[in-house]
Amino acid sequence: MKQAAEVVVIGGGHAGVEAACASARIGVPTVLVTMSRDDLGKMSCNPAIGGIGKGHLVREIDALGGVMSHAADYAGIQFRLLNRSKGPAVQGPRAQSDRVRYADFVQSHVANQANLIVVEGEVIDLQIEAGRATGVCLGDGSIVSAEAIVLTAGTFLRGIVHIGDKNYSGGRFNDSASTRLAKRLAELKLPQGRLKTGTPPRLLGTTIDWDALEKQPGDEDPVFLSSTTSTLQCRQVDCGLTETNSKTHDIIQRNLSRSAMYGGQIGGKGPRYCPSIEDKIVRFADKASHQIFLEPEGLTSNIVYPNGISTSLPQDVQADYVRSIRGLEKAVVTQPGYAIEYDYFDPRSLNAYLELPEISGLYFAGQINGTTGYEEAAAQGLVAGANAALKVSQGTTLSFERQQSYIGVMIDDLTIRGVQEPYRMFTSRAEFRLYLRADNADQRLTAIGREAGLVGDAQWEAFQTKMTRLSRARAEMQDLKVSSRELADTGAILNPDGPNRSVFEALGLRGVTMEGLETLAPSFSKFDLATQRQLYNEALYAPYMERQAKDLAALQRDDGISIPNDLSFMDIEGLSNELKEKLSKARPANISQAGRVEGMTPAALTLLLAKVRGQERRKAS
Repeated sequence: MKQAAEVVVIGGGHAGVEAACASARIGVPTVLVTMSRDDLGKMSCNPAIGGIGKGHLVREIDALGGVMSHAADYAGIQFRLLNRSKGPAVQGPRAQSDRVRYADFVQSHVANQANLIVVEGEVIDLQIEAGRATGVCLGDGSIVSAEAIVLTAGTFLRGIVHIGDKNYSGGRFNDSASTRLAKRLAELKLPQGRLKTGTPPRLLGTTIDWDALEKQPGDEDPVFLSSTTSTLQCRQVDCGLTETNSKTHDIIQRNLSRSAMYGGQIGGKGPRYCPSIEDKIVRFADKASHQIFLEPEGLTSNIVYPNGISTSLPQDVQADYVRSIRGLEKAVVTQPGYAIEYDYFDPRSLNAYLELPEISGLYFAGQINGTTGYEEAAAQGLVAGANAALKVSQGTTLSFERQQSYIGVMIDDLTIRGVQEPYRMFTSRAEFRLYLRADNADQRLTAIGREAGLVGDAQWEAFQTKMTRLSRARAEMQDLKVSSRELADTGAILNPDGPNRSVFEALGLRGVTMEGLETLAPSFSKFDLATQRQLYNEALYAPYMERQAKDLAALQRDDGISIPNDLSFMDIEGLSNELKEKLSKARPANISQAGRVEGMTPAALTLLLAKVRGQERRKAS
């Protein structure tokens, strides 16, 4: 049997769903190939979306018309704004999710997405003709022809599940690995490696002594993942807090040799910022305990996810160390924790659109690029799917700059610097994080998404209404003046004999709260809470944003200079051979990207800039 589409997406995980839906929203006939429809929207690890850095990515996905934010809000059983006590730039929205509701939302959304067809099957081969992707072959012998392919294989490429000294081929627990496709990809001779990730044992909630645990409730004023969500859609629940202890650590220490990681069975490198419990015991030997968050997996589920004790120890050891923990003395393990090792491809082989330059129309997104996490995968999927659709339908591209979005930071990091371990997004990775806030993601990206065809009419109209409301509120608060004496009386830290200020300027002063300001400017209270918060955030960072804008302009004067595609880095005198090879491999598109290649120095950058300008002069003459 033969089918035809313009874009084929391989894999129904978070990257695959966003890629397929993005392509279809642009109006391109798209086929999503997955092993099972029931796996669409499956949360294979922790039942949560967002967090610090990750929540920024989800807000950007939302601003571009994506699926993840809406699924998270629909399934959210606890919402927390992480880093609430810190500045808005590093605050990250997070939603604890009901696994079943999350998957139901995603599956329903995919089923109702125009221009999108789901095909169940295993992709075993890629059709590549004359250096361009032309389709995929399935295990049942059928073929789906296409002009572009987006590969989102997750952890399935030659995946191996490890539990102690036992292991088996699998893409995740109880799911088969993709070995034939992995073999076909190896024939492409792309640089690749092995990485690993892990998950904790699942616990039966009815066997946990919840009364012995500290409760962690959600926020009373929830901050949602989508800018269009206004109300809770689920009953809210508490999580539980406990911690490991010396007995727990002793059990793990005695059995390290039985761990797949420490017993030598795993060669792939794991995520440094989400270590296994074995890693924690070894790397932080002086630490007396490690916190564990007991996260219910849903409103109708008795299963609990103990966030903080990922492991590859044998099942009997897992049961022992779990029962050494306060509140878990009688806990029943319903599914063992495990580590999974899988193939990834060096993302430096990709361009900024996540396409392989050597094979036109072939895009990679998600964990296959060396990342970890639902959010990082989904963001890449959206970029790859959108670019695949734009290329085949319009011959155009969609890229994101570091200064513009966390999506841009991530893709630039991946394609220029590569990965040595599973890549996770943090706010510290962004040079302009005061501007790249979660609260203004729609202001930064929705217009771009609309132009690309990713943002529908309803979202666009809601965005325009919001911006009109915000613009009016900002103008009114900039025109309304208050005295320094009045501000000091409400708690503002300033010279009470100073000049009058606008209400907007006053919002950015230390000691000023929105509540306190309402006493001086009652009209401020007429604005909705979302508008008030937005004005507060803008005012807080206004003095820094002006300085940052100047820094950015200075940076872009040279950084924006393009590097010709035909420039030979090997011919630049004065560069080390190692740096020549790195530049040749990375193929940076401009001076800014070249500056982030590992090992690049100011002196080397000067040589490169001189070479580029010299070549430009020769072409001009």
